[in-house]
Amino acid sequence: TGIGLHSGARVSLTLHPAEQNSGIVFLRSDIGGNAGRIAARYQNVVDTNLCTTLANDSGARIGTVEHLMAAFSGCGIDNVLIEVDGPEVPVMDGSAAPFVFLLECAGLEEQSALRRYIRVLKRIDVGTDDCRATLSPSENLSFKFEISYDNPVISTQVCEFELHTDSFKDEICPARTYGFAHEVEALRAQGLAQGGSLENAIVVTE
Repeated sequence: TGIGLHSGARVSLTLHPAEQNSGIVFLRSDIGGNAGRIAARYQNVVDTNLCTTLANDSGARIGTVEHLMAAFSGCGIDNVLIEVDGPEVPVMDGSAAPFVFLLECAGLEEQSALRRYIRVLKRIDVGTDDCRATLSPSENLSFKFEISYDNPVISTQVCEFELHTDSFKDEICPARTYGFAHEVEALRAQGLAQGGSLENAIVVTE
């Protein structure tokens, strides 16, 4: 149970074991039935404005799923039912670490179905004037990120790593949501960051 970063609402979330090949599915218990079931698939992403929001054909939505989804990926979880009683996943401390801790406490079970993968066969480039992403074929799952801000605290930073369970737990999952102090009031005027605080985000000044 925790606070929704953008809604500011108190939200309860429960993770249930799921059968093999069922995938990752959110169930809005405040809606109920199939109208509240939202599959965590890329084609169900409907908004990426400062969080990732999924929706189904009935219009049910679930927001701020990225930290929980990162925890599933980093722990190798393919099948789980996520019951949540509101429109947003609790932000916890603004990282994936609390979810990883809870998943490890609960324990994981290996299932017999073969895992399906997407394999990148040729280089793919997408982007705009100020941001770019490239996918390239590789035998390993590795990442290189670069950010650049006109801010002396952050400036330009580069992070490069090969992703596996241990590197995710040790190096990636503690990474927390951050934002800039001068943007806080503007975000709240847009109805965003209503539950944001220093308990669940890093706020950067000059």
